[in-house]
Amino acid sequence: MKYLITTLLLCFSLTAFAKYSQEVLLKQDDVIWGFDFLKDGRVIFTERGGKVFVFDPKTKKATLVTGTPKVHAVGQGGMLDVRVHPTNGYIYLTYSEPMDKDYSATVLARGKLVGNKLEDFKKLFTADKSTNDYHYGSRIEFDLKGHVFITSGERGERDKIQKKDNFFGKVVRMKEDGSSPEVWSIGLRSPQGLAMKPGTDELWEAEMGPRGGDEVNLIKKDANYGWPIVTYGREYYGPKIGVPKKPGVEEPIVYWVPSISPSAMTFWKNDIWLGTLSGEHIRRLIMDGTKVKSQEEYFTDRGWRWRNVRPGPDDHLWFSTDEGRLGIIKPK
Repeated sequence: MKYLITTLLLCFSLTAFAKYSQEVLLKQDDVIWGFDFLKDGRVIFTERGGKVFVFDPKTKKATLVTGTPKVHAVGQGGMLDVRVHPTNGYIYLTYSEPMDKDYSATVLARGKLVGNKLEDFKKLFTADKSTNDYHYGSRIEFDLKGHVFITSGERGERDKIQKKDNFFGKVVRMKEDGSSPEVWSIGLRSPQGLAMKPGTDELWEAEMGPRGGDEVNLIKKDANYGWPIVTYGREYYGPKIGVPKKPGVEEPIVYWVPSISPSAMTFWKNDIWLGTLSGEHIRRLIMDGTKVKSQEEYFTDRGWRWRNVRPGPDDHLWFSTDEGRLGIIKPK
């Protein structure tokens, strides 16, 4: 029986590897946390240490962008996500901003890319501050109806996550100019995946649990996703946290025990694709509507921490890693 299971796993792995190939286009020395595509096909990307670059796939060269803000590059903080608005061309950034007395907060800002400089740079939103240097979030998504969504991590402030009078552990929606910010949903831990399903109003989110309890959720207005009172995870030192289910709390579409640490999510070829950190692989969720039919793992032999995934204008799935790689995945 053990031999049969091993053989099946090996066949599954070989089948997964046979479907797609991967190519690294750029290697940097820092975590490439976020990236997106400019209208001319170049790639704008962030390094967690605080820098922003533009990469030209034709020349394979990366150029530093100036006019960027100072960031709190401590722990899990730093320069985080970047998105190019699909119609107005603004460059949106999330980052952890340093504050007095060792405090920091997740910030959303935007500016116009003129040459290699961000001009008219303006902060749009600042979440609540904390002295903890982890779980900042923070992915960015647009609904193309005049709003921008961001994820704001719980920052270790567990007693505040279930309350709506703060922005810890929330999906936040605001107008594209940063006005009228509102708590859209609550009960999130470390949400580093956020994606609108193409052609729909469905907003999907992926987050890391502690020791187990990683989740993918379909985000609804005013919904509660449980953290820290409802979770399939445990404390890192072993004890249970809350309960797995509770009335009035949304159940995840899918969850993982043990953890795979989903760091980003996107839709590509009608399915959900995840980059994973501790899992060290790209994961595909084969979907039937809002249900997961099956799952596949890719590139498990690389030993990389896959930080971000996003479809490119070339119809390839682009990726970045904590080891500073930027590259593409394409069908063989």
